[in-house]
Amino acid sequence: MEYLAPINLAAVGVMHVVPLLIAFVLGLLARVAGLPPLIGFLAAGFVLGAMGMKNTQLLQEIADLGVTLLLFTIGLKLHLKDLAAPVVWLSASVHMLLTSLLVAVLVLLLGLLGLSLFSYIAPGTALLIGFALSFSSTVFAVKIFESQGEMEAIHGRIAIGLLIVQDIFAVVFIAASDGKLPSLWALLLIGLIPLRPLFFKVLEKVGHGELLILMGWILPLAGAALFESVGVKADLGALALGILLAGHRKTNELAKALFGFKDLFLIGFFLTIGLSGGLDWSMLGAALLLVALIVPIKTA
Repeated sequence: MEYLAPINLAAVGVMHVVPLLIAFVLGLLARVAGLPPLIGFLAAGFVLGAMGMKNTQLLQEIADLGVTLLLFTIGLKLHLKDLAAPVVWLSASVHMLLTSLLVAVLVLLLGLLGLSLFSYIAPGTALLIGFALSFSSTVFAVKIFESQGEMEAIHGRIAIGLLIVQDIFAVVFIAASDGKLPSLWALLLIGLIPLRPLFFKVLEKVGHGELLILMGWILPLAGAALFESVGVKADLGALALGILLAGHRKTNELAKALFGFKDLFLIGFFLTIGLSGGLDWSMLGAALLLVALIVPIKTA
Protein backbone atom coordinates (compact mmCIF):
# COMPACT_ATOMS: atom_id res chain seq x y z
CA MET A 1 0.00 0.00 0.00
CA GLU A 2 1.37 3.39 -0.99
CA TYR A 3 1.27 6.26 1.50
CA LEU A 4 1.28 9.97 0.76
CA ALA A 5 4.41 11.82 1.81
CA PRO A 6 3.82 14.46 4.50
CA ILE A 7 3.79 18.08 3.41
CA ASN A 8 7.09 19.76 4.19
CA LEU A 9 6.12 23.29 5.15
CA ALA A 10 9.78 24.18 5.57
CA ALA A 11 10.19 23.74 1.81
CA VAL A 12 7.67 26.51 1.11
CA GLY A 13 9.78 29.35 -0.26
CA VAL A 14 9.16 32.95 -1.23
CA MET A 15 8.29 32.02 -4.83
CA HIS A 16 5.43 29.88 -3.56
CA VAL A 17 3.93 32.90 -1.82
CA VAL A 18 4.56 35.51 -4.53
CA PRO A 19 1.75 34.34 -6.90
CA LEU A 20 -0.77 34.44 -4.06
CA LEU A 21 0.48 37.85 -2.95
CA ILE A 22 0.23 39.29 -6.48
CA ALA A 23 -3.29 37.87 -6.86
CA PHE A 24 -4.29 39.37 -3.50
CA VAL A 25 -2.82 42.81 -4.19
CA LEU A 26 -4.32 43.13 -7.68
CA GLY A 27 -7.65 41.74 -6.47
CA LEU A 28 -7.66 44.31 -3.67
CA LEU A 29 -6.80 47.13 -6.09
CA ALA A 30 -9.67 46.06 -8.36
CA ARG A 31 -12.06 46.08 -5.41
CA VAL A 32 -10.89 49.53 -4.29
CA ALA A 33 -11.46 50.75 -7.85
CA GLY A 34 -15.05 49.51 -7.69
CA LEU A 35 -14.42 46.48 -9.92
CA PRO A 36 -14.94 42.79 -9.09
CA PRO A 37 -11.78 41.25 -7.54
CA LEU A 38 -11.76 38.66 -10.34
CA ILE A 39 -10.56 41.42 -12.69
CA GLY A 40 -7.49 41.68 -10.50
CA PHE A 41 -7.05 37.90 -10.51
CA LEU A 42 -7.15 37.90 -14.31
CA ALA A 43 -4.54 40.66 -14.38
CA ALA A 44 -2.42 38.69 -11.89
CA GLY A 45 -2.35 35.73 -14.28
CA PHE A 46 -0.94 37.88 -17.08
CA VAL A 47 1.55 39.55 -14.72
CA LEU A 48 2.77 36.14 -13.54
CA GLY A 49 2.99 34.97 -17.15
CA ALA A 50 5.11 38.02 -18.00
CA MET A 51 7.38 37.08 -15.09
CA GLY A 52 8.05 33.75 -16.76
CA MET A 53 5.76 31.57 -14.65
CA LYS A 54 3.87 28.77 -16.38
CA ASN A 55 0.59 27.02 -15.78
CA THR A 56 1.06 23.84 -13.75
CA GLN A 57 -0.96 20.65 -13.45
CA LEU A 58 -1.73 21.42 -9.82
CA LEU A 59 -3.02 24.90 -10.60
CA GLN A 60 -5.09 23.53 -13.49
CA GLU A 61 -6.64 20.91 -11.21
CA ILE A 62 -7.47 23.63 -8.66
CA ALA A 63 -9.09 25.67 -11.45
CA ASP A 64 -11.09 22.64 -12.63
CA LEU A 65 -12.30 22.05 -9.07
CA GLY A 66 -13.46 25.64 -8.86
CA VAL A 67 -15.45 25.38 -12.11
CA THR A 68 -16.94 22.02 -11.04
CA LEU A 69 -18.14 23.45 -7.72
CA LEU A 70 -19.43 26.56 -9.49
CA LEU A 71 -21.55 24.58 -11.95
CA PHE A 72 -22.87 22.39 -9.13
CA THR A 73 -24.01 25.46 -7.17
CA ILE A 74 -25.57 26.90 -10.35
CA GLY A 75 -27.52 23.66 -10.75
CA LEU A 76 -28.78 23.92 -7.17
CA LYS A 77 -30.58 27.14 -8.12
CA LEU A 78 -31.64 26.15 -11.63
CA HIS A 79 -34.87 24.51 -12.72
CA LEU A 80 -35.34 22.66 -16.01
CA LYS A 81 -38.36 24.84 -16.80
CA ASP A 82 -35.97 27.81 -16.91
CA LEU A 83 -33.99 26.14 -19.71
CA ALA A 84 -37.14 25.07 -21.54
CA ALA A 85 -38.46 28.63 -21.81
CA PRO A 86 -38.23 30.05 -25.37
CA VAL A 87 -36.76 33.27 -23.94
CA VAL A 88 -33.74 31.14 -22.99
CA TRP A 89 -33.05 28.56 -25.70
CA LEU A 90 -34.39 30.62 -28.64
CA SER A 91 -32.58 33.79 -27.56
CA ALA A 92 -29.33 31.89 -27.01
CA SER A 93 -29.57 30.14 -30.40
CA VAL A 94 -30.40 33.26 -32.43
CA HIS A 95 -27.78 35.30 -30.56
CA MET A 96 -25.03 32.78 -31.26
CA LEU A 97 -25.99 32.40 -34.92
CA LEU A 98 -26.12 36.13 -35.64
CA THR A 99 -22.96 36.88 -33.65
CA SER A 100 -21.00 34.11 -35.38
CA LEU A 101 -21.96 35.38 -38.84
CA LEU A 102 -21.42 39.08 -38.10
CA VAL A 103 -18.06 38.54 -36.39
CA ALA A 104 -16.89 36.31 -39.26
CA VAL A 105 -17.73 39.08 -41.75
CA LEU A 106 -15.98 41.62 -39.53
CA VAL A 107 -12.80 39.52 -39.28
CA LEU A 108 -12.70 39.07 -43.07
CA LEU A 109 -13.17 42.83 -43.56
CA LEU A 110 -10.28 43.55 -41.20
CA GLY A 111 -8.17 41.19 -43.32
CA LEU A 112 -9.14 43.05 -46.50
CA LEU A 113 -8.09 46.30 -44.82
CA GLY A 114 -4.58 44.89 -44.51
CA LEU A 115 -4.30 44.28 -40.77
CA SER A 116 -1.51 41.72 -40.48
CA LEU A 117 -3.07 39.38 -37.91
CA PHE A 118 -6.23 39.07 -40.01
CA SER A 119 -4.72 39.01 -43.53
CA TYR A 120 -4.49 35.25 -44.04
CA ILE A 121 -7.66 34.13 -42.25
CA ALA A 122 -9.85 31.88 -44.40
CA PRO A 123 -13.66 32.16 -44.30
CA GLY A 124 -13.95 28.89 -42.37
CA THR A 125 -11.50 30.10 -39.76
CA ALA A 126 -13.30 33.46 -39.55
CA LEU A 127 -16.55 31.63 -38.89
CA LEU A 128 -14.85 29.59 -36.17
CA ILE A 129 -13.56 32.81 -34.56
CA GLY A 130 -17.08 34.22 -34.73
CA PHE A 131 -18.48 31.10 -33.07
CA ALA A 132 -15.88 31.31 -30.28
CA LEU A 133 -16.60 34.99 -29.67
CA SER A 134 -20.34 34.39 -29.52
CA PHE A 135 -19.86 32.76 -26.12
CA SER A 136 -19.93 34.53 -22.79
CA SER A 137 -18.12 33.56 -19.61
CA THR A 138 -20.35 31.56 -17.27
CA VAL A 139 -17.84 31.94 -14.44
CA PHE A 140 -17.57 35.72 -14.85
CA ALA A 141 -21.34 36.24 -15.09
CA VAL A 142 -22.15 34.08 -12.08
CA LYS A 143 -19.52 35.84 -9.97
CA ILE A 144 -21.03 39.21 -10.88
CA PHE A 145 -24.58 38.06 -10.11
CA GLU A 146 -23.47 36.54 -6.79
CA SER A 147 -21.66 39.71 -5.72
CA GLN A 148 -24.78 41.76 -6.45
CA GLY A 149 -27.21 39.25 -4.93
CA GLU A 150 -29.05 38.78 -8.25
CA MET A 151 -28.79 35.01 -8.74
CA GLU A 152 -32.47 34.56 -7.84
CA ALA A 153 -33.69 37.59 -9.81
CA ILE A 154 -35.61 36.94 -13.03
CA HIS A 155 -32.90 38.50 -15.21
CA GLY A 156 -30.25 36.50 -13.34
CA ARG A 157 -32.06 33.19 -13.93
CA ILE A 158 -32.62 34.00 -17.61
CA ALA A 159 -28.97 34.98 -18.09
CA ILE A 160 -27.71 31.81 -16.41
CA GLY A 161 -30.09 29.78 -18.57
CA LEU A 162 -28.65 31.43 -21.69
CA LEU A 163 -25.13 30.58 -20.55
CA ILE A 164 -26.05 26.95 -19.89
CA VAL A 165 -27.50 26.66 -23.40
CA GLN A 166 -24.23 28.10 -24.75
CA ASP A 167 -22.31 25.48 -22.77
CA ILE A 168 -24.45 22.75 -24.34
CA PHE A 169 -23.65 24.12 -27.81
CA ALA A 170 -19.97 24.09 -26.88
CA VAL A 171 -20.15 20.44 -25.81
CA VAL A 172 -21.85 19.44 -29.08
CA PHE A 173 -19.29 21.39 -31.14
CA ILE A 174 -16.28 19.92 -29.33
CA ALA A 175 -17.66 16.41 -29.68
CA ALA A 176 -18.32 16.91 -33.39
CA SER A 177 -14.95 18.54 -34.13
CA ASP A 178 -13.01 15.85 -32.26
CA GLY A 179 -15.07 13.11 -33.80
CA LYS A 180 -15.73 11.73 -30.32
CA LEU A 181 -19.36 10.92 -29.75
CA PRO A 182 -20.64 10.06 -26.27
CA SER A 183 -20.80 6.37 -25.45
CA LEU A 184 -24.12 4.55 -25.77
CA TRP A 185 -23.85 4.12 -22.00
CA ALA A 186 -24.57 7.85 -21.75
CA LEU A 187 -28.25 7.02 -22.30
CA LEU A 188 -28.24 5.42 -18.86
CA LEU A 189 -27.62 8.83 -17.30
CA ILE A 190 -31.37 9.34 -17.55
CA GLY A 191 -31.54 6.80 -14.74
CA LEU A 192 -30.27 9.48 -12.36
CA ILE A 193 -33.66 11.20 -12.44
CA PRO A 194 -35.52 8.47 -10.45
CA LEU A 195 -32.77 8.74 -7.82
CA ARG A 196 -33.85 12.28 -6.95
CA PRO A 197 -36.02 11.25 -3.98
CA LEU A 198 -33.07 9.24 -2.61
CA PHE A 199 -30.80 12.29 -2.85
CA PHE A 200 -33.47 14.33 -1.05
CA LYS A 201 -33.65 11.80 1.80
CA VAL A 202 -29.88 11.76 2.22
CA LEU A 203 -29.84 15.57 2.19
CA GLU A 204 -32.40 15.56 4.99
CA LYS A 205 -30.32 13.15 7.09
CA VAL A 206 -26.88 14.80 6.85
CA GLY A 207 -27.76 17.68 9.14
CA HIS A 208 -26.12 21.08 8.99
CA GLY A 209 -22.43 20.46 9.68
CA GLU A 210 -19.46 18.78 8.11
CA LEU A 211 -21.55 15.97 6.56
CA LEU A 212 -23.43 18.55 4.51
CA ILE A 213 -20.15 19.99 3.23
CA LEU A 214 -18.81 16.51 2.49
CA MET A 215 -21.96 15.67 0.52
CA GLY A 216 -21.52 18.96 -1.35
CA TRP A 217 -18.07 17.78 -2.44
CA ILE A 218 -18.96 14.18 -3.26
CA LEU A 219 -21.93 14.89 -5.53
CA PRO A 220 -20.28 17.27 -8.06
CA LEU A 221 -17.09 15.22 -8.21
CA ALA A 222 -19.04 11.98 -8.63
CA GLY A 223 -21.26 13.57 -11.28
CA ALA A 224 -18.25 14.89 -13.18
CA ALA A 225 -16.51 11.50 -13.07
CA LEU A 226 -19.67 9.66 -14.14
CA PHE A 227 -20.34 11.90 -17.13
CA GLU A 228 -16.68 11.85 -18.16
CA SER A 229 -16.65 8.05 -18.11
CA VAL A 230 -19.39 7.89 -20.77
CA GLY A 231 -17.89 10.56 -23.03
CA VAL A 232 -19.90 13.56 -21.84
CA LYS A 233 -18.23 16.75 -20.61
CA ALA A 234 -17.46 16.40 -16.90
CA ASP A 235 -18.69 19.90 -16.04
CA LEU A 236 -22.19 18.98 -17.21
CA GLY A 237 -22.17 16.12 -14.71
CA ALA A 238 -21.66 18.54 -11.81
CA LEU A 239 -24.39 20.78 -13.22
CA ALA A 240 -26.79 17.84 -13.65
CA LEU A 241 -26.32 16.65 -10.06
CA GLY A 242 -27.00 20.17 -8.85
CA ILE A 243 -30.20 20.37 -10.91
CA LEU A 244 -31.37 17.05 -9.39
CA LEU A 245 -31.20 18.64 -5.93
CA ALA A 246 -32.79 21.94 -7.02
CA GLY A 247 -36.00 22.73 -5.22
CA HIS A 248 -35.10 21.12 -1.90
CA ARG A 249 -35.32 23.41 1.11
CA LYS A 250 -31.67 22.80 2.03
CA THR A 251 -30.11 23.65 -1.33
CA ASN A 252 -29.47 27.28 -0.33
CA GLU A 253 -27.72 26.08 2.82
CA LEU A 254 -25.66 23.64 0.78
CA ALA A 255 -24.68 26.36 -1.70
CA LYS A 256 -23.60 28.66 1.14
CA ALA A 257 -21.54 25.86 2.71
CA LEU A 258 -19.58 25.50 -0.55
CA PHE A 259 -19.32 29.23 -1.22
CA GLY A 260 -15.87 29.78 0.33
CA PHE A 261 -14.33 26.69 -1.28
CA LYS A 262 -15.72 27.62 -4.69
CA ASP A 263 -14.44 31.19 -4.56
CA LEU A 264 -10.99 30.12 -3.40
CA PHE A 265 -10.54 27.53 -6.14
CA LEU A 266 -11.90 29.89 -8.80
CA ILE A 267 -8.93 32.17 -8.15
CA GLY A 268 -6.88 29.40 -9.74
CA PHE A 269 -9.21 29.46 -12.76
CA PHE A 270 -8.63 33.17 -13.38
CA LEU A 271 -4.88 32.79 -12.89
CA THR A 272 -4.69 29.97 -15.45
CA ILE A 273 -6.21 32.22 -18.13
CA GLY A 274 -3.24 34.56 -17.99
CA LEU A 275 -0.74 31.74 -17.57
CA SER A 276 -2.02 29.69 -20.50
CA GLY A 277 -0.31 31.71 -23.21
CA GLY A 278 1.85 34.69 -23.97
CA LEU A 279 0.43 38.10 -24.77
CA ASP A 280 2.34 40.51 -27.01
CA TRP A 281 1.40 44.04 -28.01
CA SER A 282 0.07 43.07 -31.44
CA MET A 283 -2.24 40.42 -29.95
CA LEU A 284 -3.38 42.86 -27.27
CA GLY A 285 -4.11 45.50 -29.88
CA ALA A 286 -6.08 43.04 -32.02
CA ALA A 287 -8.03 41.88 -28.95
CA LEU A 288 -8.90 45.46 -27.93
CA LEU A 289 -9.98 46.23 -31.51
CA LEU A 290 -12.26 43.19 -31.61
CA VAL A 291 -13.74 44.08 -28.22
CA ALA A 292 -14.45 47.64 -29.36
CA LEU A 293 -16.14 46.40 -32.54
CA ILE A 294 -17.90 43.28 -31.28
CA VAL A 295 -19.31 44.35 -27.90
CA PRO A 296 -21.81 46.79 -29.50
CA ILE A 297 -22.89 44.03 -31.90
CA LYS A 298 -23.38 41.48 -29.09
CA THR A 299 -25.15 44.05 -26.93
CA ALA A 300 -27.57 44.93 -29.74
